[in-house]
Amino acid sequence: MRKIYFFAILCLSLAIHSCGPKIYKAASFEQVKQNHKVLAIMPFDVTIESRRLPKGVTAEMMQDQQRDYGYGMQGDVYGYFLRQMSKDKYTVSFQDVNKTNALLNEAGLTYEDLRTASKEKLCQILGVDAVVSGSAVMSKPMSDGAAVAVGLLVGAWGPTNSVNTSITVHEAQAGDLMWKYDYEASGSVFSSRQSLSNALMKNSSKKFPYKKSS
Repeated sequence: MRKIYFFAILCLSLAIHSCGPKIYKAASFEQVKQNHKVLAIMPFDVTIESRRLPKGVTAEMMQDQQRDYGYGMQGDVYGYFLRQMSKDKYTVSFQDVNKTNALLNEAGLTYEDLRTASKEKLCQILGVDAVVSGSAVMSKPMSDGAAVAVGLLVGAWGPTNSVNTSITVHEAQAGDLMWKYDYEASGSVFSSRQSLSNALMKNSSKKFPYKKSS
């Protein structure tokens, strides 16, 4: 296991490659967004697909890893938006993710509950004009059980298949989907969560609908 761990660390710096993105924007979005001032960023919905679990890895461990990745990506995206806000790039501001998560906790919503909660309800709980949410589906061939073990240990996952990610914006009035950016990342022997988040934001931010005109 020590050799696997060491190998993972060496490979974390390798790049993520991507396929062309798919973008959706509602016809009414340009009008609706005029009233948007504050957005909240939700924990990402992360799924690590597996055909079978390697020895020593339980379903609970996989669930914990998915949840940790979900909150980690939420923080990564918030950090990216903050850096862009400091450059006056957006027409909106973003609620602190610590406040977002505290409000969700006070409302009794767990990480698992967020998958089925309506976006309209979430906006009401958080007191925002829209919510930014996202998902990541990581496909791993379980014949490579060592890769899963390494992922649980150091938060790094191999390229073996791909990582399908998306980032969306839903407005508060009716919870309607206003914008969606789908992105597929692959490549590198091991890619860290931060590398995945940065790749997603680097690409999606070019089309982010609240970006100020240059």
